[in-house]
Amino acid sequence: MLELYHNSTNLDRFTALTRASGLGNAGIPAIFIGNTSLIGDGEIRDHLETDILAEQARLAACPAPVLPGNASTATGPGCAPSLVQISPLTVIVSAFFDSLNPCALAVLIFLLVSLSVAESRRKILLVGLTYVLALFLFHLCAGVGIFSVVTGSGFSRIFSLAGGVLALLFGLITLSEVIRNRENYLLAIPASKKKILEQYIQTATLPAAFVLGILAGLFGFSCTGGIYLSILALMSRDFTLMSGLPYLLLYNLVFILPLVGVVLFFAYGGNPERAHAWRVGNRRILRLIIGIAMTVLGIVIVTGWL
Repeated sequence: MLELYHNSTNLDRFTALTRASGLGNAGIPAIFIGNTSLIGDGEIRDHLETDILAEQARLAACPAPVLPGNASTATGPGCAPSLVQISPLTVIVSAFFDSLNPCALAVLIFLLVSLSVAESRRKILLVGLTYVLALFLFHLCAGVGIFSVVTGSGFSRIFSLAGGVLALLFGLITLSEVIRNRENYLLAIPASKKKILEQYIQTATLPAAFVLGILAGLFGFSCTGGIYLSILALMSRDFTLMSGLPYLLLYNLVFILPLVGVVLFFAYGGNPERAHAWRVGNRRILRLIIGIAMTVLGIVIVTGWL
């Protein structure tokens, strides 16, 4: 029996359990038995004994108990399916694949190419890192916003499954375009938006670089957004906003690391033409890697629920 009003730890645990059970803003009294939840006096009176007996029978057939939002290694009849779990390693690996985002990388390279001929190292560093900072803030704020809406709505379980389906769909679309050797990709910055980006690239001031980073994050979200949405879906199922915030920060720090590396490469004498040629020559390989990553992540999430 856990008291909520004067114990924040118990309240966080109650919130996590109700969210994992898809209950939204559930009231008390509430009883959680394995994967079953009973809310209110009526449900508890009518189902408590039968649900306890059912859970005892399930535990007898399964090697480990299953709590909402926790992974299960159970394989016996009536055992709950395994659910992919969020861990720092999961966040880091997913963010690494997301960091290969060809949209954000292309915009940054074009910006730095325009600076590298006549501008000083200091200007390249300031403008490039301003772009990266803006992209980081956009990604982080978008993640916090989506996370808050989902956890507040009480539909975190549904969003988790939807995130897996979306990642799977984006991954299959990306792979099909790579296999068909298409020149123009569906999941890319729209052609109508590229002219807007070009205006800020040509300006290349600090304010322009900051706006450019925001626009690159907004317009390029379709490139690898399926990975980010999937991670947000898993986090919303397992965490409150405050407990999930360190994972969000970790994800977005890993996401910008390659972009910081590109800025340093240009600032300290990297060849702009060679960098641009590398991006163009490896564009298909990058999209293949991203497509595989989104497809695998989507399959893991969807099959975990099924």
